[in-house]
Amino acid sequence: MGDYTLYQPLTRTDRATVLLYRSGIALTCLLLAVAAVFVAVSPAAVAGGFPSFYFDLFLALLYLASGLSVLFIHLYIGSFKRKLIGLYIISLAALAALFIKGGGDAFSFVSREPAAALLFLPLAGCIGFVAAKEAFCFRLAEGYLLAISMPLYLAAFSTGGMGKTGIESGFLLIAALYALFTFRKIFMPLHCDIGDKSAYR
Repeated sequence: MGDYTLYQPLTRTDRATVLLYRSGIALTCLLLAVAAVFVAVSPAAVAGGFPSFYFDLFLALLYLASGLSVLFIHLYIGSFKRKLIGLYIISLAALAALFIKGGGDAFSFVSREPAAALLFLPLAGCIGFVAAKEAFCFRLAEGYLLAISMPLYLAAFSTGGMGKTGIESGFLLIAALYALFTFRKIFMPLHCDIGDKSAYR
């Protein structure tokens, strides 16, 4: 994987899995963009004064989008994919813990206890792995920046000392990087994600 060579004709399954994989990337981009705009224009998004239902819906869709990318990613080394799926399962367990600790209100809990944001690190790891994989294969440098910046942002947020400006600017930067990454990725020919199937192991 990692070049534009068409090694073999794509099957229907190949096309479906690539489209699902890229749908996960595109949905993640859309969600981050909407959330970034909301954070920038609504003080309640930072202060914790809007209905938690919207935050919960955002989380559900973001985990779904990440799951699509994780489950349908094409990797030559199967053990990498199994480990990535394992990390995604851990991210779901961390999300469940977040809701349990928050009594079903994840947003208010994270607003009160910024350290709870560390429970999003496994999800950031999944999204970052996908971005870094594409960066490695297709020289999308922003993928490496995403893989580094997302956990750093969560770590900084967890200290509770970022302030409104830091929260907004950091999230906007991540959303912008992911938008650049998405638009450079999803329009590639479908066969780029499959590569040489004889090399899979």
